[in-house]
Amino acid sequence: MTSRLTEGRRADSARRRERVLKALDTALRTGGDITVSGLARAARVDRTFLYRHRDLLARVHAAATAPAGDEAMTAVSRASLQTDLANALERNNRLAARVRQLEKRLSQSIGAKVWADSGLGASADVDQLQRRITTLEQQVSNMQGELDERTEELEAARAANREMTRSLNHRPARL
Repeated sequence: MTSRLTEGRRADSARRRERVLKALDTALRTGGDITVSGLARAARVDRTFLYRHRDLLARVHAAATAPAGDEAMTAVSRASLQTDLANALERNNRLAARVRQLEKRLSQSIGAKVWADSGLGASADVDQLQRRITTLEQQVSNMQGELDERTEELEAARAANREMTRSLNHRPARL
């Protein structure tokens, strides 16, 4: 039973291969556009069939990039057109990115000028104030360290006092 199923699958695959090869030959003779989707449609197979059979896929790609007959010398090949298109698209993307960058810089420049002209901007002594804030933050940090150190000393003195008081209170009475 299994061998009959296997033979049936192989026969179906062979029939599909033949249909794809015939569709490819027809497309080459008529000078039609050769694409995976177009050949799959013409051969009445799924595109995945072509992708599963690498040899057929290689033939399709070779036929798509090879120039046809006598026109090979004078006609522009599909591959060169695709390359030109890819280069043009990449250049377009680079130019669009550059335009966005320049628009952003212009917007920032105009915004800064309007902000300064409106009088709402920061005062001229912002740098001086920032330095003063940094100095004060350092002083606060130093004082916090001193406070922590004195708090530890106070806790140690309190602990020593508690221990001394405890030892005085627990001495036996003298007669």
